[in-house]
Amino acid sequence: TRSTLDISRLLLQIIAVHSQEENLSFVSIMLGWLSPKIAFALVSFSLGELGDGLNIFQGIYLVGIGWNEGSIGIALSLMGLTALLVQPWAGDIVDKTNIDRRIFLTIASVATALTASAILFVRPGNTDHMLIFITKVLEGIAGSFIGPCLAALTLANFGPKHFDAIMASNILWGHIGSVVAALLAGGSAYALYPNIKYCFLVIGASALVAVLFVGYLPQGDQAMGRGLKGKGLALDEQGHVENIENSDKNYDDEDVAPPNATSEQEQQELQEQSATYWEVFADRNVFVVCVTGFFFHFANANVLLVLGELMGGDNDDGSPKKSAIPLIAGAIVTAQVTMAIATIAGDKLTARGVGRKPLFLAGLATLPIRCALIIYWRDAGEAFLLSTQVFDGLGGGLCGLIHPYLLADIAFGSGRFNVLMGLSASFFGLGATLSNYLGQMIVENMGHVASLTGSFFISIIPVILFGVMMPETMGLRGHLAPNTHHDDKAVANKEENHDEPYIQMT
Repeated sequence: TRSTLDISRLLLQIIAVHSQEENLSFVSIMLGWLSPKIAFALVSFSLGELGDGLNIFQGIYLVGIGWNEGSIGIALSLMGLTALLVQPWAGDIVDKTNIDRRIFLTIASVATALTASAILFVRPGNTDHMLIFITKVLEGIAGSFIGPCLAALTLANFGPKHFDAIMASNILWGHIGSVVAALLAGGSAYALYPNIKYCFLVIGASALVAVLFVGYLPQGDQAMGRGLKGKGLALDEQGHVENIENSDKNYDDEDVAPPNATSEQEQQELQEQSATYWEVFADRNVFVVCVTGFFFHFANANVLLVLGELMGGDNDDGSPKKSAIPLIAGAIVTAQVTMAIATIAGDKLTARGVGRKPLFLAGLATLPIRCALIIYWRDAGEAFLLSTQVFDGLGGGLCGLIHPYLLADIAFGSGRFNVLMGLSASFFGLGATLSNYLGQMIVENMGHVASLTGSFFISIIPVILFGVMMPETMGLRGHLAPNTHHDDKAVANKEENHDEPYIQMT
């Protein structure tokens, strides 16, 4: 497994033998160019290209070969339900492990690509259900490790001071990767129509690119990656090692010893420093974030499927029209480009002191507007319907950006950061699973407008819940965690102790 992580370096070393100019090898150029921030961006871009297995295109393809909407809803629901059950455990494993988290990320990326590519083997007709159902379960398991691993590696490397900026960069490049995946898949599907299944080769190529660059991610401090205080050293955004307590003092790489994998005794000590599961799960702020995300995704997940069905239309045999392919790709690209813009805007507003709560609320409020516009413009033409994806991008971009910020604010110091990443993702996944399943059942029995109307009314719940019950958390990172609530002295001296030692870096 460690050889897998180093494969890209080995390839570059082989090339370097034949690629020297003025005593500067190709390897030196590449390693100098791949700063940690760039390496994280490239991995995030590749993971974004995985695009949840391009589920929307898979749905179109399966309908085209004879599947009904209900069977597609079950397949997507199985993946969501599996992720629902696995994600808290995945986050807990990522927290507790003394194995290099990059290994988990590599295995999860490859497994996600392999299981998502199983659709290539589905035969025409309403058949091979078990193949898709089983691989969707496996895809749900593998995908459950990707988010916690990437977040843990980011926190382990850059600490709380630069976590927000690097996560914003990761999320931005993830959206760009999704845009590229949608364009490649949509273009190849349109060119190959009606035999569009080969567009899913994009997934495998994305996984290979991700594996290539995972080896360039620094491992960071295992303890820091789970949300505990490390040993005082972190990377800044330029890749320089700095002392968190004294950010004016920088260190050369050779001044910092690479961290060793934590021993079982050290893991036990870290476990004793961590908050209990009950303290974390019973925290009110955790409850509000999880339930808010559940209702948001319960209302949101099915909307794109319904929008695609409204825009594309069907042939006489019930299969999607060829024109549906570029329209669906256009819908995804519009949303992802807007998400990227919203991510940049949210990052800049955060840097200027705008709090988590107003930005997250703004993202939540876009969903009822989007549902209402789709209902109102359902017969107005494809351009009007496509334009509603701007609201999907605004909502997804702002909520996707602020979500890890909120959890880092709440969980830092508890040692349960990745458990909460997994727990909240499970609530979000449960909402999306129910949305896909129930939404498509309503479409099949009552029509598109009824499904969208249900999403509209449900989408109002998270706005009210978050607006009323969630406090502002900006500036309180390290002082909201359950195992720090009893430390009144630390809270009283928050400003004095804001920059504490957090991390040890290679």
